[in-house]
Amino acid sequence: MRELADALGMTAHLAPSVFGQPVAILARPPLTLTRTRVVRWRLHHAAASAVLATDAGPLTVVSTHLNPFSPYRRMREARWLAARYATERRMVLLAGDLNALDPETDHSAALSRLRPMYRRRHLTPQGTVDTRAIAAFRDAGFIDLWAGGPDPGTAPTTEGGGPEFSEMRLDYLLASRPLAERAAPARVIRGDETEYASDHYPVTAELDLTAPGSPAR
Repeated sequence: MRELADALGMTAHLAPSVFGQPVAILARPPLTLTRTRVVRWRLHHAAASAVLATDAGPLTVVSTHLNPFSPYRRMREARWLAARYATERRMVLLAGDLNALDPETDHSAALSRLRPMYRRRHLTPQGTVDTRAIAAFRDAGFIDLWAGGPDPGTAPTTEGGGPEFSEMRLDYLLASRPLAERAAPARVIRGDETEYASDHYPVTAELDLTAPGSPAR
């Protein structure tokens, strides 16, 4: 991680995992990472959090990776993180591979293409599509920065991933309301290196972090 951060001219905060994969936050100067935290408790993977000083005020960034196997444990992780970081007063961005489906989209076609052993990762005990993790974040006040429309699909890429994926949106940028009001709609980046750098496509959104009354940059 240090070599990657140095090559990109960024600073990194890494959160190792006890059971799964690490997660990280990277920032490019003049932004700096302060009040960094590593969260492992109750998480299959981990979460990294940091506060960035911006002209618009402090921005809390949370990078996480939810349970890929168990819908119930994924929901429990989401509820716990939502309770920990949700706020109507401060700017918070929660981002990562949430391994979860959103409540608005019809996922029947995507799920029908999965083998049963992978399909059950996205079903409730009653056999319906499990969207409880994303619903937990939204019920807590987080706003999905995806603008709507056709589901973009963030996994798999053309050169990565395996039979556990089926053109699904599993990666999210979720913002507290004060930050969502400063955010442009999120979009998925495709093509070139993104097709083989990972099994998931990157998701990006522009944030206006200028001070109140200043022209947007």
